[in-house]
Amino acid sequence: MIIKKNIARLLLLTIVICNGSLAYAQSDSLVLPLWKNGAPGFENRKDEPEEAKDYWIKNINNPSVTVFFPAPEIANGTAILICPGGGFRLLVFKAEGVDPAKFLNKLGITAIILKYRLPREPNSPYSLNIQPAEDAYRAMRLVRSHAKEWKIDTDRLGMLGFSAGGEVVDAIAFNAGEGNPQAADPIDRLNGRPDFIIQIYPGPLFIPDQVPHWAPPALFIAGNEDTCCSVSVISLLEKYRLAKASVEAHIIAHADHGFNMGYRSNLQSIKSWPQLMTNWLQDSKLISR
Repeated sequence: MIIKKNIARLLLLTIVICNGSLAYAQSDSLVLPLWKNGAPGFENRKDEPEEAKDYWIKNINNPSVTVFFPAPEIANGTAILICPGGGFRLLVFKAEGVDPAKFLNKLGITAIILKYRLPREPNSPYSLNIQPAEDAYRAMRLVRSHAKEWKIDTDRLGMLGFSAGGEVVDAIAFNAGEGNPQAADPIDRLNGRPDFIIQIYPGPLFIPDQVPHWAPPALFIAGNEDTCCSVSVISLLEKYRLAKASVEAHIIAHADHGFNMGYRSNLQSIKSWPQLMTNWLQDSKLISR
């Protein structure tokens, strides 16, 4: 009798633990591959394992999105696709993916981290001019396809890019992004252009010669000592102003590259840059005050 009672207690404890783990997984994040059968033309690489250590992830052959949902009571319908940096050699997944996602969740925003393929990784089969944009378009369309289920306003889906992730944003932000109405996959029929963009020390690739007047409203932030990417911000700012498109930019004194969400810096301006983003989101009526 005692043995039966102990077995029953063990089973009950197992059920509680399993249910608790499931609830945590559902409330914390959801991972979806961009393509069910693998990336077009590279389906045979779908099951190759990723490499991950400390702050980075590499060897991404089955690109995916990781979705972080805000608490239902503060969710506001705005969603942001986050593109971490890493020079197309790796992804700075925690500091430029998970950390900003959790910050955005506190603002009621659904945050989606994109794991895109890395053309500059050693022996990579991917092209810098093709796969990052292909992954970004597909991710935007995939998110829009889940808009009703995830309670997202399809007119308030933006992108946030850090460093090389900013280059991924630029690769698609200034094109029409129209889907193919004849596509066999209904996801590919949807629009892939972001409704707004946020660029944190974006790299110089894929900045267009001209920004169209309908360019998505933009926020740009970089450090003045960042010889690579403060120039990108200045270039984009000038092009936006010439196009008379909505833009805000901040060049922060004494700051260099790679300050992530600011918590590791001794500079007060860097520590508080996420508040600049919050202010812009509020002023742009993408979140409430």
